[in-house]
Amino acid sequence: MTIYNVNRGIGWASSGVEYAQAYRASIFRKIGQDSKFIFTDMFQGENLAHFTANIGFEDQEIIWLYGFFTDVKIAATTYPLTEFEASLDSDFTKVSQSPESVKYQHKDKDLVILVFTRKNHPDYVQKVEFLAKGKLIRKDYYSYTKMFSEYYAPVDNAPVLHVRVFFNEDGSIAYEENCSGDQSIFRFPDAILWTKEELIGRMLDRLALTKEDIILIDRATGTGQAILRHRGEARVAVVIHAEHYNMNSVTEETILWNNYYEYQFSNADKIDAFITSTKAQAETLAAQFETYTPFRPKIFTLPVGSLDELRQPEGDRRPFSLVTCSRLASEKHIDWLVDAVIQAQKHLPDLQFDIYGEGGQRSRLEAMIKEHNASSFIRLMGHHDLTEVYKHYQAYLAGSTSEGFGLTLMEAIGSGLPIIGLDVPYGNQTFVQDGQNGSLISRLDIDDPTVYGRLFAEKLLDLFQSGQLEDWQAASYDRAKEFLTVELEKAWLRFIEEV
Repeated sequence: MTIYNVNRGIGWASSGVEYAQAYRASIFRKIGQDSKFIFTDMFQGENLAHFTANIGFEDQEIIWLYGFFTDVKIAATTYPLTEFEASLDSDFTKVSQSPESVKYQHKDKDLVILVFTRKNHPDYVQKVEFLAKGKLIRKDYYSYTKMFSEYYAPVDNAPVLHVRVFFNEDGSIAYEENCSGDQSIFRFPDAILWTKEELIGRMLDRLALTKEDIILIDRATGTGQAILRHRGEARVAVVIHAEHYNMNSVTEETILWNNYYEYQFSNADKIDAFITSTKAQAETLAAQFETYTPFRPKIFTLPVGSLDELRQPEGDRRPFSLVTCSRLASEKHIDWLVDAVIQAQKHLPDLQFDIYGEGGQRSRLEAMIKEHNASSFIRLMGHHDLTEVYKHYQAYLAGSTSEGFGLTLMEAIGSGLPIIGLDVPYGNQTFVQDGQNGSLISRLDIDDPTVYGRLFAEKLLDLFQSGQLEDWQAASYDRAKEFLTVELEKAWLRFIEEV
């Protein structure tokens, strides 16, 4: 039995979808469940194996759609520059070299070869470009061997891709892709496929799926129809990673689904299960299916992360210390929290607030802190591994108006931190029990930063002046037990058995 997880792309700055998959992969390893993670995008700028290894996947767990029909394995780029140079015609001479690239020039003809090396590995070739009379005519891509080549022709003085050729390890051609803008035709020795959807279908057919296999769809755009048509006897489940509907467009008769999930919801009779990361979202989705559709699908709650253990401070926590961790983005509303701490600090002079993370709002926050002379008690800490950091603080602040799950919230209660945040789906409502291990502030009809700053400040004063801090910390540890890795392992085993 194998669980196949279908996604599109991945990058150095991966989204929550990819991190959720990486967590899932670690759980599958722990319970001894064979799994594969399928990526269907074309990767040119970087070797896919580098992206996946960067967030914790193992090479043998990865299937790349375009490489599936070759015998070239998923692996880091290790093709030696010396081996490439040995293959060059003797008429080519090296004319320049840097840690990122090498340039070769033909001594008689107007031919140039540009070699681009693997990041931080100048001895390994990752991509080679061939230019004739200054025009790009070919690109070769390498891992431990040549994976594929692209052929270009100039149109209006710009290079236009017209053919990709994918190779086997021995250099033989596995298949070709004829490209015309966004359209492709795939030519195999035994077949011609007219769309990428047909290519995905061919891959699924080759997997010879059985009733013991499960397909988890993480992103269905461009893949959903092919999966349902070529699933064979495999079970299919859809993983929901974000808010699944538009709250402002719901009436008694209609609902506007998130367009990333509309196809799956409209074909729910062909889906064996849906997966949400919180019980609150599962309950909401179930009620909406009952109200707006004829379908009553199975819905499972499987968190996208877990805690290996509860973390206790070795000594006393820093008194009056607060922490938050997120991208410094406008939707995280760190400015509301800064305003609240500035107000509360007037009554609690020992209050300290550390902000972890980076993002586009950093300069704005710096200016805000400087304007209020708050740099002595509010600090921007940048990126850090926070595994052992949370436990040194006394409480956590969350300004976001929406969290599908909220890994940092889970990690915070796993270190015994009460949380003050808004009463919004789904993370805050999952991890915070109002009045027991934190405070939930009602969402305003129209967000008003001034009002929120005052409300957060009031909750902070209550937290530190009510004498409940230690009780709330103990309650956070109790809440966190549900999210221990051992519990998530059990939940996945139950899911596999039922589906």
